[in-house]
Amino acid sequence: MSDLPLLATSLLDALEEPALLVQRERTIAANAAALRLLGDSILGTDVRLAVRQPHALRAVLAARPADLEVSGIGGLERSWDLQVRPLEPDLLLVRLTDRSATRAAEKMRVDFVANASHELRTPLATIIGYGETLAEDGDFPSEHRSRFGRAIHDEARRMLRIVQDLMSLSRIEADRFVPPDGRLDLAEIARIAAENGRRLAESRGCRVVADVADGLPQVPGDFTQLLQLADNLVGNAVRYGCGPGSPEVLVGARQERDAVLLSVRDRGEGIAAVHLPRLTERFYRVDAARSRDSGGTGLGLAIVKHIVERHRGTLAILSKPGEGTEVQVRLPLA
Repeated sequence: MSDLPLLATSLLDALEEPALLVQRERTIAANAAALRLLGDSILGTDVRLAVRQPHALRAVLAARPADLEVSGIGGLERSWDLQVRPLEPDLLLVRLTDRSATRAAEKMRVDFVANASHELRTPLATIIGYGETLAEDGDFPSEHRSRFGRAIHDEARRMLRIVQDLMSLSRIEADRFVPPDGRLDLAEIARIAAENGRRLAESRGCRVVADVADGLPQVPGDFTQLLQLADNLVGNAVRYGCGPGSPEVLVGARQERDAVLLSVRDRGEGIAAVHLPRLTERFYRVDAARSRDSGGTGLGLAIVKHIVERHRGTLAILSKPGEGTEVQVRLPLA
C-alpha cells in the first residue's frame, strides 16, 4: 500500500472531474480538479473536511456503492452527480461530475415554456372573451362590434408576432455554432434599418437618422440576421425612446480598430441600472404593460444577443434614467 497514493494520484489525474481516494475516513489522494474545488489542505485529513455537504458525506461514510445528486459543493448553485465505489475493504473512490450547466439549461427551458405560455395566454383570453360575446349577442351595437373586432385582430397579430419571434429565436440558436460565411457592409445594414423604421417613427412623432462612415471594411456576417438585429434595435428605440422631448433615433456605423461598431441611440426616458443585466432575457420587460401596449414581444433583445454571439461579436447596453439609451454591437473584421 506504500506506493498507492502516488499511483492513485497519477490515475486520478487522468480524470477531468474531481475525484478522491478515501481510506478509513481519511483523504489519501485527490486529483487536480478535486484540489481546485475543495482546497489543497484536504490531503491526509479527515474526509469530513473535504466533503461537507450532509447527503454526500453520509454516502461516503456509509462506505457502500452509492449514486446520488447533490448541490452546494463549491457553490450554492452548483449541482453534482456523486459516485461512491469501494475498491478494497477500507478504500473508496469518490467521484463528482458537474451537472450545473445541464440543470441550468433545464431550468431555462422550464422557465421559457412557462413564460411563453403566459405571454400567449393573455391575448388568447382576450380573443376568446370578445369572440364569445360577439357570437352570443346577435343584437350587439355596431360600434361595439367594430371595437371588439379590432381588439381581436390586434391580439391575434400580437400572438403572431410572438410565434414568429419564437421561431426566429429557435432558428438562430440552432445555427449558433455555425460561423456565418458571408461578407457584408454594416453601413448598408444601418441605412436599411433606418429606412425600415421610418414609418413607425413617423406614427410616433419622431424620425430615424442614419449616421454612417464611408468606406467601412466588411465584416463576416449573415445579412438576414444582422438586418433583423438592426431592425429590432431601431424598433425598440422608436417604441420606448421616441416622444415629444426626444424626437430622434440615431443609427450609426463606424470602425473601431479591428471591429465595426453598429449603434442605435435614443433620447428617451432611459433605463435604471438594476434592469440592464436582464434586458436580454427572454420576455423580460422593464415595464410589462407599456411593452405590450407598444407592440413588443419581450424577445427582441434576446434575439439580438444570440445573433451577436453567433457572429462572435459583443453587445453593450448603455443607459441612464433621463438620458436615453444606446445599444452598441461590435463585430470583428473579416
